[in-house]
Amino acid sequence: MTTALPLSRYTVLDLTIARAGPTAVRLLADWGARVIRIEAPPRQSTGNITGALRRNADEQNLHRNKRSLCIDLKHPKGVALLHELVRKADVVVENFRADVKTRLGLDYAQLKAINPRIILASISGFGQDGPYRDRPGVDQIVQGLAGLMSITGEPGRGPMRAGIAVSDTSAGMFLGQGILLALLHREHTGEGQWVHTSLLEAMLNKLDFQGARYTMSGEVPRQQGNFHPTAVPMGVFESKDGLVNLAASTQKMWAALCKTLGADDLFTDADYVDVRSRVKHRERLNVDVNTLTRRFSTDELVEKLNAVGVPCGPINDIGQAFNDPQTQHLRMTRPARHPVLGEVTLVRSPINLSGFPHPEAFHHAAPDAGEHSRELLAELGFDADTIDQMKEQGAIA
Repeated sequence: MTTALPLSRYTVLDLTIARAGPTAVRLLADWGARVIRIEAPPRQSTGNITGALRRNADEQNLHRNKRSLCIDLKHPKGVALLHELVRKADVVVENFRADVKTRLGLDYAQLKAINPRIILASISGFGQDGPYRDRPGVDQIVQGLAGLMSITGEPGRGPMRAGIAVSDTSAGMFLGQGILLALLHREHTGEGQWVHTSLLEAMLNKLDFQGARYTMSGEVPRQQGNFHPTAVPMGVFESKDGLVNLAASTQKMWAALCKTLGADDLFTDADYVDVRSRVKHRERLNVDVNTLTRRFSTDELVEKLNAVGVPCGPINDIGQAFNDPQTQHLRMTRPARHPVLGEVTLVRSPINLSGFPHPEAFHHAAPDAGEHSRELLAELGFDADTIDQMKEQGAIA
């Protein structure tokens, strides 16, 4: 099923744990890369994000379309086997500490000696060098360090983490892009290279215009709650029966909002005459807009305002989001067949390619540890007796 996909000619060795690394590899796996997930034998595996719960939603969503090979990297034959895999692979993805990489023979210099075309992709909490290189890094720590928590939440309520692992998933996406760039470079030069990023680098980049407000002018952004930090009015407002998001920050949108909702008094108010005035009087404006929107239901606001070019939408919970008509039209989920769980429903890649429509199903559910060890080694040319010997000696599981 994967032969028609754009990355089907590439073999990727996935040695990552936690979330950021697997997110990068998932990008490749979803578009056809032949991904071999290298794991410690179950008795040694302590770092898997889902621990013993190999079949829960998190595990299935992170590791679909991958196959699992258990190798004991503390066993000499296990290390030799990994190096044999490197000779035949295109990409190695890892998130080990620097000293562990070197000890296992997985730093770039060592891998390049085995396979000059190899691309090593590394992900870390804080970078491959510098004063924090040896610190353990997880998403929430980086959200705080990078400043995201200082601009998330309501003023005066203290810092707030984002509701998703945004630094993990951002770093994973950036590493995936870096791998694709390195593959393109290799197409022209035949040369591999070392690609790396970190949660901290990704999060600082994702600050985007909030970060640039500081780097260009020295302005330190603060929490604005559910209101946009610079555009007005844009945020969460009350409706007759709940809450609604709306954005009317341009002069055209502001005029359309006032006309559609019958608020001529707001449109002619001298304090709201133009964008600069509305920004200056944003606190009063937000109160006035909130008084206005409370006259209408959420559905009325969504229908009326979108019809005149003013962005407006409901505030859904996760269930409502996946059952929304547009989400259903986009078919953002696909099934995967698991030998024990049966059919599971997972979230597809958000990338759409006209030449490669999304497959109707994922070709693999997330594997149990070592589920494909024999199958993969046989494909690599190992005979049954050799595989049995490696298993008996503890090099594989």
